[in-house]
Amino acid sequence: MAGLTGPNERLAQRVRRRLADGALTVSRADVALAVRDDAPTQGGARVLATAEAVRDDLIGAGPLEPLLREPGVTDVLVNGADEVWVDRGAGLELTEIRFAGERELRRLAVRLAGAAGRRLDDAVPCADVRMPTGVRLHAVLPPVSPGRTCLSFRVPARHALTLDDWTSDGSIPLAVAQLLRQLVSARLSFVVTGGTGSGKTTLLATLLGEADPADRIVVVEDSAELRPDHPHVVRLEARVANAEGAGAIDLRALVREALRMRPDRLVVGEVRGAECVDLLAALNVGHDGGAGTLHANSPIDVPARVEALCTAGGLSRAAAHSQLAAGLRAFVHLARDRAGRRRLDSVGVPRRTATGLVEVVPAVRVVRGELVDDVGRRELDRLLGGAP
Repeated sequence: MAGLTGPNERLAQRVRRRLADGALTVSRADVALAVRDDAPTQGGARVLATAEAVRDDLIGAGPLEPLLREPGVTDVLVNGADEVWVDRGAGLELTEIRFAGERELRRLAVRLAGAAGRRLDDAVPCADVRMPTGVRLHAVLPPVSPGRTCLSFRVPARHALTLDDWTSDGSIPLAVAQLLRQLVSARLSFVVTGGTGSGKTTLLATLLGEADPADRIVVVEDSAELRPDHPHVVRLEARVANAEGAGAIDLRALVREALRMRPDRLVVGEVRGAECVDLLAALNVGHDGGAGTLHANSPIDVPARVEALCTAGGLSRAAAHSQLAAGLRAFVHLARDRAGRRRLDSVGVPRRTATGLVEVVPAVRVVRGELVDDVGRRELDRLLGGAP
């Protein structure tokens, strides 16, 4: 499957010129009208099909648009004009979609970035943007990606999943889902950890949906992705600098702003910088029930990751571990199995070592779909109110 070529490409060019002249607004009906006017001999079904392809080429993602609309798709990755991959939740699959050439692919990348107000050219060859549909796009042009344009689309869930959804597809055992509900109800502060594409943001949104409807949730994100099914959510999104290098607002500043907005639950969508200092500080001064996501290969790697982020933000190693021990109560870790499916791996708790540093010990693990207690289970039960 390729983009528009031949007569359809010439038709798209004519429609594009009419749109540039302001003759039409950019809607499906208007594009269909333009196609019918330019090709009056085409049948109704063919007009609609051609109009959809032309519209995708003009304001959508071209030949990638059907993939981005497909239910269950989480990622679409383009490694040049002749290599398009898709993740439908079970790992990456190579598709048959092809672009006519590098020029067409680059034109698409530049157009999508420009529509979101970002520059993408030889001088600024990388861009990270959020499209109007909520899809997050990262684009890289040559020479940064030698010889080919690379696009990475992250597709948000079309609706917030429930814990029942996670249990029905086998990602989370029923007993673990009940444990997670208790975790949220007990207002324990927690982070969802895992690797890239493991489902951290999706699970965090699910758990926030379990919070008391009376809670005011203030969410801070680099790029808005969290969509919890909850009646009182306030979203703050970071902003990059403009072309003059001014106007940037980073996550650390937004965390401080969020604290002035009377949050019952403060949430940082992805903790990956010095904002870790401010989040842990907030969780240590009465903001129970806070949450976030954190990249980590395993739960035991979390303290080292937090230490690195906090020391970069100005804390000493000892202070970082003290803040971690006092601020976070649970760590929910996700992983992908050998088939590429996302699943819950374990729930851990922090524990002080003899050196005063913090380690994360598993409270429960999921082994072959079954809940297995581990060394931290008694501590988790105590935090949940089920043990002395």
